[in-house]
Amino acid sequence: MTREEKNQMIGTLTDQLQNSTNVYFADISDLNSEKTTNLRRLCFKRDVKLMVVKNTLLKKAMKKTGKDYETLYDILNGSTSLMISATGNAPARLIQEFRKDSDKPILKGAFVGEMVYIGDDQLETLANIKSKNEMIADVIGMLQSPLRHVIMALQSGGHNLTGILKSLSER
Repeated sequence: MTREEKNQMIGTLTDQLQNSTNVYFADISDLNSEKTTNLRRLCFKRDVKLMVVKNTLLKKAMKKTGKDYETLYDILNGSTSLMISATGNAPARLIQEFRKDSDKPILKGAFVGEMVYIGDDQLETLANIKSKNEMIADVIGMLQSPLRHVIMALQSGGHNLTGILKSLSER
């Protein structure tokens, strides 16, 4: 790889990292070609971008972004793959699902919403993070709940009131 190609790759990685708030670092080494292809297909279906990168180029790109990636520098050894997604929990859920058939990918770390998670033991925590749409749905559900109770009470009270008036008129 020439210096120009390296600089171009660093520029591309820098743009990817600057424009993403959810970046996962994983190890997918030792996957055979069939499993790697299946992982890439699953990533495509879930809108997760998967890239295998060189650690030195990735570290240089991370420094250029201006974001606080410094605590993640220690995990940049061995094989590293980036998983970038618009949804904070999508890569974690994808990894969990893929691991039902395989022992890889292994989560090295993640940068999700300005928070840093290091180690494979953080996978469950990351998978349980609610996305923006899930949070909005929860808030709407909480707002609708009291309103539903009021409407049901009014509707049931109307039936009772009608029955009482009818029985009083018959007397």
